[in-house]
Order: sequence, then structure tokens, then C-alpha cells
Amino acid sequence: MAGSERREMCFMATRTIITIDRETCNGCGECVTSCAEGALQIVNGKAELVREQFCDGLGACLGECPTGALKLEQRESEEFDEESVKKHLEELRGGVDIAHRSEGDRARPDVGGHPLPLIEASSQGCPGTRMRFSPKGKQGRPSASASGAGHMMQSELEQWPVQIHLVQPGAAFFSNRELAVLSTCSPIASADVHWRFIRGRGVVVGCPKLDQTDSYVEKLAAILADRTIPAVVVVRMEVPCCGGLSQIVREAVALSGRTDLEALEATVGLNGDLLETRELK
Repeated sequence: MAGSERREMCFMATRTIITIDRETCNGCGECVTSCAEGALQIVNGKAELVREQFCDGLGACLGECPTGALKLEQRESEEFDEESVKKHLEELRGGVDIAHRSEGDRARPDVGGHPLPLIEASSQGCPGTRMRFSPKGKQGRPSASASGAGHMMQSELEQWPVQIHLVQPGAAFFSNRELAVLSTCSPIASADVHWRFIRGRGVVVGCPKLDQTDSYVEKLAAILADRTIPAVVVVRMEVPCCGGLSQIVREAVALSGRTDLEALEATVGLNGDLLETRELK
């Protein structure tokens, strides 16, 4: 085996990655503009994966596809390479628009279509990791912490643990109540999460980008198989990578076999506002 082949083998792994049904794809390009890594493009009227190593497998593009042509699957593929993604995005910022082009036009920078998401010169990779600072303009000195008595806001949490890795299906705190599946960042970004989503619900917390999520679908499906749970609500941030949490819950609902389960998705903005709540389909 040649050295280059051996090096290539080192980067192969069985992991979650996007797959595209070309028969179903209508070439609309919605997935292209929603992929923060620039992993997708339209070639001859159909969506294609530019490089396997550009796909993080979180599925942020899935909810944008109007025909359901995009799916996640477990298969052997190139490992996600964040450094390669950074270089790829830098090339795109240089003016090459590869959203729509034919096979013969792949090397031509002047063939346009839907523009890929561009990131600011000071940022790299996923928009969810882009640094922001938004002073509220109303706080003075920080509040006393350890030495302070009492609390300004009441915690609504009634259980422990909360991490998806740590909770167990069948736990008493899941029975006869709705389940809230929170992204790790949402209760930090929004002061309303406790009273709006945690109050009166069973709670699990996870991050689709940083956690090892291989077991999440099966565990959540086992929890949701409890028919005393009437509904599940995903509370996610607006950043694209957080869409992976919605996809995990979507698959868990399907795996649970429940057709009577109400599933909702609530999106929290980076400023803490609740942007929308919609049915999770």
C-alpha cells in the first residue's frame, strides 16, 4: 500500500455524516446556505457533498430541505477536519461561489447561485463558535456571589442529574410530565428558561457539538417510550450547530414508536429572546 493511501486510511472512521437522495433533491440550494462549514454545493441541479471531511454530522441543514432529501447515516467516511473547514471557508471568502455550478464549471469562480454563508474575517469555522460581546448597558458592579444571601430568581429544577449521559430511562422524575431537552447553552443565554421550560417538566441537557452523542438517540428513545410523557420540547440556540440536538430528538421520537407524542422545538436567540416555537417534524 502506498504511503499516501496509508495516510488516507488514518483519517477514515465510522461516524454520522450527511447523505443525499438525488432522486428527491430538487436543487433548491437551501441546504447549501444553511451549512456553516460550506460542505454542500449544487452540481447539475442536485445537492452534493463537497468533501466528507467538511461535514460535521450535526445535521443543521436537515430542517431546511423542503423535500426530505437529506438524511444522517452512520458509515465509514473521512473524519471531520475543522482545520480543513477553516481553509475551505477562507477560500470561499476569497470570492469563489460554489453554491451552484455544473461539472464543467467547478473551477470557474464566476459561476454564481445562492451565496454560501460568509463569516467575518475575525471568525473561523462554525458561527456557533464566533466570539461576540453585547454589553447590556444596564449592569453596574457584579452581584455578590458566594457571600450573598437568598436569591433573586427561583430555580425550577426538581431533579438530579440532568446530563443526557447520566440520566436513566424510567427515572421517577420523567413520569407523568413533559420532557424538556435543553441545549447546554440555552439556560445560560436566557434567564427565562427556568420558568418557561424547566418548570414542571423532566429535564435533560446536552450539546450536539461537544458531547459524544452516539448513545443519545437510543437513550432518549427509551425515555420517551414511557407513555405517561405527553410531550417533548427541544430548547436550542439559534446557531446552526445546535440544530443537531433537534435532529437527535427527531430520531429518538421515531425510534420510540410513539405516534401520540407531541414534539416541539423552541429557539433561543443569542440575546436571550425566545425567537420561535414550532412543531418538530
